[in-house]
Amino acid sequence: MKSLSTIDSWPSPHAASAVVAADGAVLGLHGDADRRFPLASVTKLLSSYAFLVAVEEGAFELETPAGPERSTVRHLLAHTSGYDFAERTVRFAPGERRQYSNVGFEVLAETLEKATGIGFADYLGEAVLQPLGMASTSLDGSSAADGTSTLNDLVLFAAELQSPTLLDVQTHSQATHVVFPDLAGILPGYGRQKNNTWGLGFEIRSTKSPHWTGLMNSPETYGHFGQSGTFLWVDPALEAACVTLTDKDFGPWAVEAWTPFNDAVVSELRGS
Repeated sequence: MKSLSTIDSWPSPHAASAVVAADGAVLGLHGDADRRFPLASVTKLLSSYAFLVAVEEGAFELETPAGPERSTVRHLLAHTSGYDFAERTVRFAPGERRQYSNVGFEVLAETLEKATGIGFADYLGEAVLQPLGMASTSLDGSSAADGTSTLNDLVLFAAELQSPTLLDVQTHSQATHVVFPDLAGILPGYGRQKNNTWGLGFEIRSTKSPHWTGLMNSPETYGHFGQSGTFLWVDPALEAACVTLTDKDFGPWAVEAWTPFNDAVVSELRGS
């Protein structure tokens, strides 16, 4: 896909991108697919998948109390527990507002560890990484932001997201559709959103504007971007996903570059 070569003009020392069809076929790839990149918050997609596997295995339930008083696993996954972004300070009542929180994901990892007796990095490896063959991916710290991976590995994960084998299709559907609708909040890097839509660990594009995906991406598009200049989106309407990794921290360059890049990818997928 010619649109992927645009990443060569970005102010990043290294960049790699791929487009993956719903059947796992790689429709386009550009850059070093074996280079390991820090994922930052794209880590949350991998962690969320592990948490959902834990739900299906019975380690805990979505309604299991976790985090602040009256908060549950569901609240933490959907960034509605009320926790501050980086501190264990409660800013809002659970379900009142979409407060994006790294702390919430760290509490989820602790909740899983307590329930299973397994360190979260090990659980992630056993539940997600090893079954998918993601041998070059690791978690070396926070379940919210300390993953490292390669384009080749995330191509495997993007295929899994479109044709789940590790999760029941109903669990996957719930995770990738809006939970706790009609909540306002701030989308990091893009400002306040009146309807800041999220699923269970997955950000849902909906009608957000501005946004890091393309203007041409469907409202059903879900995924995540990271502070390290990374993103992964799945657009069910296109039956395709895009993974893009850089080692240039997110900033104005990304706000300017990502939307036209993603629109070019969508346009090429549509053949227009």
